[in-house]
Amino acid sequence: MGMIDPNIFRAYDVRGVFGKDINEEVAMVLGKVFGTYIGNKGEVLAGRDVRLSGETLCKAFSSGMMDAGCNVYYAGIVPTPAAYFGVVALKMDGGFQVTASHNPPEWNGFKLILNTGDTVSEGFGMERIKDMALKNEFKIAEKKGYQKNIDVLPVYENFLLGRFKLERKVRVALDLSNGAGCDFIPRLLSKAGCETIAINDVPDGNFPGHLPEPTQETLQPLSQLVVRSKADFGVGFDGDADRAVFVDDLGRILPGDVALAVFVTKLGKKGKVVYDVSCSSFLKKVIEEAGCEPIESRVGRAFVMRKVRETGALIGGEKSNHIYFSDVYGFDDAIFAVCKMAEIISKSENKLSEIVDRFPRLPSIPITSFDCPDKYKFRVVEELAKFFESKGFTINTMDGVKAISEDGWVLIRPSNTMPQIKMTAEAKTEEKLKELVKMAQEALKNKIESLSRG
Repeated sequence: MGMIDPNIFRAYDVRGVFGKDINEEVAMVLGKVFGTYIGNKGEVLAGRDVRLSGETLCKAFSSGMMDAGCNVYYAGIVPTPAAYFGVVALKMDGGFQVTASHNPPEWNGFKLILNTGDTVSEGFGMERIKDMALKNEFKIAEKKGYQKNIDVLPVYENFLLGRFKLERKVRVALDLSNGAGCDFIPRLLSKAGCETIAINDVPDGNFPGHLPEPTQETLQPLSQLVVRSKADFGVGFDGDADRAVFVDDLGRILPGDVALAVFVTKLGKKGKVVYDVSCSSFLKKVIEEAGCEPIESRVGRAFVMRKVRETGALIGGEKSNHIYFSDVYGFDDAIFAVCKMAEIISKSENKLSEIVDRFPRLPSIPITSFDCPDKYKFRVVEELAKFFESKGFTINTMDGVKAISEDGWVLIRPSNTMPQIKMTAEAKTEEKLKELVKMAQEALKNKIESLSRG
């Protein structure tokens, strides 16, 4: 076969455009490689999201794993959190989910799940998987594995229903993004005692409602639905339902750090709380006032989940709306997050908007994306670190570059999943925020243009 494109191996998963970067041949090689990586034996859970190329790629990857001696248990279309949960709860030796999460419909890829429920990621096996795939370094087993169908959703559903209890009926508006959670999530919430109103609730790999990423723009219809239907809150899911963006009863879209603050103050437990470097500075104060210990982490599933597990944290969260719970093996489980939010609201005398308005907030911008070729994005960020340092900013390089001044901060980091650079910022006043964002945007665009011109 032709050479595999090394750019498909990303920080948390393998991802590319179907038919261009990833095809059946690539999937089969990756299946053989992953099967070899986990020891050429054992039972593996296979799931996928609704993407049109999903079935083709899942079959090819499964075939490769069977060639490597693994037995594949095919779960069909399932939310990614159900795949993570299934691997651990059913004591599988590994698993994979065919998904490109929030990427556009032509993309697809693979989340490679280890028996712990952790995923192969940068610094934790991805470099080895990449090396093996590029060198066609795998072992074909003497005895080929078999494939069986399995239904993981009943086990997952029973687990979730046993972890929370509503004290009154809660009305939840859902935007399911035509994704993997369309059938399961409304059914689960109804069984739990929620009344649900849903849009984009028919599974469709073309994602006709909007791109499978919940953003300020795509969530506007959900915001309007929440207000119109007098819902207690709304939730927008991404394509594989591992990320939930909450909308309060006034239709306001909540960043992940605000959602995390709600959980920290309302779970009624004390412990360690992990949050990523892009979260607002108010969060640390909220965590401490709740009697919990704040722990900062790099952005991204691999890093936050590992930190939650290593420190025995109660909960973790990212500004991008991934929330990690110790109750679910430390996974980022959007479905569990919605169940917990419904429980919190059912027990509270206050509306979600009233809870949120108590937090001391500073002017900030949501995470903004800038297109930048993969081959340049790390260099761009390195150059920007020098630029901000020359302007007198304090530099934190835990993840990309966080440039800090007395008046605020800006974080610029290479995307781990797309040919993009991400930016977020916060300042003491709206005026200072505008100044900071303008300076950062101009510097960022200039660096991207100068490197692209060569």
